[in-house]
Amino acid sequence: MAEVTNAVKSPQSLILHERRMKAVPKAPYNITQVYVESAQGATVYDIDGNRYIDFAGGIGIQNVGHCHPKVVRAVQEQAAKSIHTCFHVAPYESYIELAERLNEITPGSFEKKTMFLNSGAEAVENAVKIARKYTGKPGVISFDRGYHGRTLLTMSLTSKVKPYKHGFGPFANSTYKMPYPYYYRAPENMDPDSYDDFLLSRFEDFFVADASPDEIGAVIMEPVQGEGGFIVPSKKFVQGVKRICEQHDILFIADEIQTGFGRTGLLFGMNHFDVAPDLLTMSKSLAAGMPLSAVTGRAAIMDTPDAGQLGGTFAGSPMACAASLAVLDVIEEEEIVKKAQNVGRQLMAAFHHLQNKFELIGDVRGLGAMCAMELVEDRNTKEPATAKTAEIVKYCWQHGLFALSAGMYSNVLRFLPPLIISDDELNEGISILESAFESVTK
Repeated sequence: MAEVTNAVKSPQSLILHERRMKAVPKAPYNITQVYVESAQGATVYDIDGNRYIDFAGGIGIQNVGHCHPKVVRAVQEQAAKSIHTCFHVAPYESYIELAERLNEITPGSFEKKTMFLNSGAEAVENAVKIARKYTGKPGVISFDRGYHGRTLLTMSLTSKVKPYKHGFGPFANSTYKMPYPYYYRAPENMDPDSYDDFLLSRFEDFFVADASPDEIGAVIMEPVQGEGGFIVPSKKFVQGVKRICEQHDILFIADEIQTGFGRTGLLFGMNHFDVAPDLLTMSKSLAAGMPLSAVTGRAAIMDTPDAGQLGGTFAGSPMACAASLAVLDVIEEEEIVKKAQNVGRQLMAAFHHLQNKFELIGDVRGLGAMCAMELVEDRNTKEPATAKTAEIVKYCWQHGLFALSAGMYSNVLRFLPPLIISDDELNEGISILESAFESVTK
């Protein structure tokens, strides 16, 4: 194991954190008490001059890296020309060009149209609005452990009561949840293929016991569950859900907010499953940190709402569109998808090595560079090691590495490093992570 970075010292960050606690509510939480001065590529520097390897990527926003020169230049040039006119008042070419490019690269060979918003939750909200308008059916099915945002409707579609939903009800009507495969915790003696069959059969039971198909307008699915713990379904399951949707005239919405733009080793997560969704939501790495989200879908579906029924003052701002166009250029020119595959291979190899060394690691899983380890107190009982997971996250940032937890029991370590991360940075981060495991298991 390489020598690990010494514990960071952050007196200025501590002072700033005291100011934060007095001036800002506690609800907008902080994973670390690190206050950033600058960031470049896969490296972050705090106001005390400490350096950090970033395995969080702004929660999946920095696929092309912090402050990529091409993205910075695009934003600077746009800021010198116009910052905001509002697309609804005086539109501009970059909005149209970005829509054209997303229509071309998203899954599906059919005619598409795209609209822009500000956040992932807004994209999900509007995808549901469009689906309801097109089908005339109000019901929406999401999945256990799914995460779709913090607005009222997206919370209604989201699992995990604390911290996301506790005390915020009542929630939106006509929302339902179905089981999503979790192969690590499947019923005993049930193989993955039988497990998929069992879960898909639950849909037919649902249409008898909970809601008729003529009441369900859409099913929304993450190709890989993000906050739920980086849980990867089988192609059989995803295609089975799409087939059920087609049988009952239900729209299939793919939530690609965390899985999009190369993260899974293909441009979009749904590409792994050979499924073309009717509607697809995007955000996070779409614009490398500028607030931007999108809904892309079949043209006939997207055109159902009337003029003025969708949109927003800041949605698809010139600054964000300029950043996003630069991101798409970088993804193509620098072969970001291939880099994601390489990063994923290295992470998974390292995680399997750690799993062989530490009993604390019950499962290693992922798709492309969307990788995770599930921590358990006992590999037989699979009791979630929630406290130790939190200790590891804290140790990491205190020793120069940003890491994240996830999962229903917050016992999953998930990793979303910039896809442009160097081998040296990747190995440095893995060394810190290994030291964290040694610290909590000694």
